[in-house]
Amino acid sequence: MQNEFDTKQSRIQDFLNNYKLDALLLQSSGNFAWATCGSASFIDRATTMGIATLVITKTDRFVITNNIEKLRLAQEEKLASQSWNFQVAPWYEQNDLLAKLTAGLRVGTDGSLPDTVNMSDEIARLRSQLTTEEGERYKTLGALCAEAMQQTMDAVRPGMTEYEIAGLLSQAAESRGVQTTVNLIATDERIFSYRHPLPTSKKLQKYAMVILCGRMGGLICSTTRLVYFGTLPDELRRKGQAVAQIDAEMIAATRAGSTFGDVFHKAQEVYASTGFADEWQLHHQGGSAGYAPREFTANPASTELIHRGQAFAWNPSITGVKSEDTILVGETSNEVITEMAGWPTIDIQVGDQVIKRPAILER
Repeated sequence: MQNEFDTKQSRIQDFLNNYKLDALLLQSSGNFAWATCGSASFIDRATTMGIATLVITKTDRFVITNNIEKLRLAQEEKLASQSWNFQVAPWYEQNDLLAKLTAGLRVGTDGSLPDTVNMSDEIARLRSQLTTEEGERYKTLGALCAEAMQQTMDAVRPGMTEYEIAGLLSQAAESRGVQTTVNLIATDERIFSYRHPLPTSKKLQKYAMVILCGRMGGLICSTTRLVYFGTLPDELRRKGQAVAQIDAEMIAATRAGSTFGDVFHKAQEVYASTGFADEWQLHHQGGSAGYAPREFTANPASTELIHRGQAFAWNPSITGVKSEDTILVGETSNEVITEMAGWPTIDIQVGDQVIKRPAILER
């Protein structure tokens, strides 16, 4: 039985043959993590590109880097044990190692480079087909993100600034080995104004929304929670019930063999039936997850097929509320991997199953 690394190398060889390529060039930190089963090539989190490049041909696999990074990549990131062929240049010199390795080859890459074929979408589609080992790592990550969110929400209090809440979330995640790639905070009226609220100095009065995308081993989980201090207004309660219904229906519709578009159309139906027909137009509804918060974002025309073992993060929203967790598509049902024990939930009946979605926490 093949292990994860061998499975991926086999898939890459099939990829090369299917697209008539001689080599695959991977530069992004997400693709680096995918091809190496979780190794980190990033130093600066503000860029998607790492400090090492992978080149995989039909006969060899190379890692191109500089002398600063080689030892860490070989030892701590365990590339030596995977038998990568290191091509190393001094940090202070221009080098043409990539040009030498790919001279005369038809090269597919995960970006735009001269004399190569941009295969970004095709690579994302390949890496979104998670292995069993990736699924298990994803479950671990989901549990850690849930713990970090719970710790944060337990500590949030009126009077805190959004910056302070963001700091709580970052500390809770990072202390568990999870990098916060997205840390969005909104309080009170800002929740109604912005779908992507970067934290500010505004102080919380009654209502807070906390959004986390957490990364570990390259994989990324997404989750959102809301808390209200005081008696929840009836209109917010109605919206919370509606967005939970939409989210549950989307989760139930996320089955192998269906398309992203099928799930999107189901969402549109439920938006309409709950009285919020046009709200889907104000923000994307999510899609498949993996080595990016969304590998592919669903839209009405999406024909991408859903596969067993894939991860999804749907995020329906109605002005003032949102529902978001990360799921894995199982053989007979789906598993919410960012579920938070003890968090209040809304039970949604969908067919013969009950799907629990997070309610707005009232304090």
